[in-house]
Amino acid sequence: MYKIASIGGDGIGPEIVVEGKKVLEAAGEKYNFDIQWTDFDIGADRYLATKQLVTEDDLKELKKFKAIYFGSIGDERVKPGILEKGILLALRFHFDQYVNLRPIKLLKGVETPLAGKGPKEIDFVVVRENTEDFYVGIGSRFKKHQKIELDVVRDIYNVKFGLDVTSDAEEIAYQIGVITREGSRRVQTYAFDLAMQRKKKLTSVDKANVLSDVYGLWRDVFNENAKKYPEVTTEFNFVDAVTMWFVKNPEWFDVVVTPNMFGDIITDLGAMIQGGLGLAPGGNINPKGTSMFEPIHGSAPKYKGMDVANPIATIWAGSILLDHLGEHKAAAGIVKAIEKSIKDGVVTKDLGGKAGTAKAGSYIAECVKKGK
Repeated sequence: MYKIASIGGDGIGPEIVVEGKKVLEAAGEKYNFDIQWTDFDIGADRYLATKQLVTEDDLKELKKFKAIYFGSIGDERVKPGILEKGILLALRFHFDQYVNLRPIKLLKGVETPLAGKGPKEIDFVVVRENTEDFYVGIGSRFKKHQKIELDVVRDIYNVKFGLDVTSDAEEIAYQIGVITREGSRRVQTYAFDLAMQRKKKLTSVDKANVLSDVYGLWRDVFNENAKKYPEVTTEFNFVDAVTMWFVKNPEWFDVVVTPNMFGDIITDLGAMIQGGLGLAPGGNINPKGTSMFEPIHGSAPKYKGMDVANPIATIWAGSILLDHLGEHKAAAGIVKAIEKSIKDGVVTKDLGGKAGTAKAGSYIAECVKKGK
């Protein structure tokens, strides 16, 4: 019995999570395990009614679960950033989900915009650091002759920043990126371990030639880690170069590890390589704590309740969830069933099909049960 928390969120989130649950339950029936769901009312509707984003009670209850199944967040009635920072990023940081895991895999039957490339060439994984870099939330804006005295304590290894800023510029904005040796080491160790399970090749992404302090530290730690894994072939790519090679030669890559900001960018490129956002799952992982699994696309509020949203990214995220829990055969069975649905044309409009959200999810669930 697996106890899993569920957060539908906003827009199409609740309906795609319903389909994901349907498929995970089918996998349980096929592979002999049960799932007990606990649903949490977290999202725009509650925020608009109560001004609550994520409460202390929410966090206390969610901590009891090893996995959270998440839909999507964002609502046009709420100013951009409030829900995303106050819910999604808040959960990632609170539960120290320092690994963002993104498979970049072209499924059979899906077209890629890359000419001459197919499933054999596009099959790699991006491991993105998920709690540091420019996402730590240290920054501000101020006007000419305004003086800012900032004393920030950021709960990342007890880092404290004290700033006294003045400027003659009309307006200035700044953002501080934080990279720590500990944060770099642990996510890179996860990536090296993953590489050992795959083709024993690991690519590190940085911009150490220009942002030499933060990413110089990242690179130093990578070199230190590499000595512990002599069987793994390693290489460095600057982030601008890796975007070129993702497009020209995706077959070069197997496991890619990257700091937070660059990972945010290159995984969206990866999503397009693998056929679009509707096919892009992700995991926010704390190997020893509470992890969260979600599609990487947004909430698409204009399609809410229309039964047109593609549930595959969410279903695939459920596969990653099961893999994280140790149900490896079930996880692989779900991906196989997704490919079967694509082959049979039982897909939503964005993939050229005529199926609605519910029909596509039900078909994948049936394919899982039949082992097809």
